[in-house]
Amino acid sequence: MTPTIPELLGACAAALSKPVRAEEAGAFADARLPTVATINMLVAQECATSVAVRLWENAALRTMLMQAATAYGTVYGEAAAIDDGELSLLALDEANFRLRRLLIRLHEAAEAAVDEAMDRKILALYREMAERRILTLPPKPVTKDV
Repeated sequence: MTPTIPELLGACAAALSKPVRAEEAGAFADARLPTVATINMLVAQECATSVAVRLWENAALRTMLMQAATAYGTVYGEAAAIDDGELSLLALDEANFRLRRLLIRLHEAAEAAVDEAMDRKILALYREMAERRILTLPPKPVTKDV
C-alpha cells in the first residue's frame, strides 16, 4: 500500500499529539520528532510536484497504450476513455492506477510476444516516471554524543 498525503499527514499529527508513554521514553521518543519532520519534508516535496507529475504520466501512459492498440488489441485503445476527472490528486491517482494496470498488461503481452522494441519503450517510460517522482531525503542532522 502506498500511503496518501492525507494519511501521512494524519499519522504525523497523531504521532505529535499523543503523549509519550513511559515505555516509549528515551531513544524511541527522541526519534519521533526527526521522523515526523522527515515525513513532512517528503510530503512537502510530493505536494509541490504531484499534480504536474500525474498529468504528465497519465498523458504519456495514454499515448503509449493507444499507440499499442493496433498491434496488441483494442483494450489498450480504451485508455483514451480514462480521463483525469476534476484534476484533484485523488482523481489523477485513480486514473493513473487504471492506466498503469493497462500498461502492466501491455508489458506482459510484449514480453510474451518477445517484442523487444516495445519492451524497451515501456522500460524507458517506467524509468522516466520514476525519475519524475524522485523525492530527496533531507541531510541527516548532526548529533552530539553526550
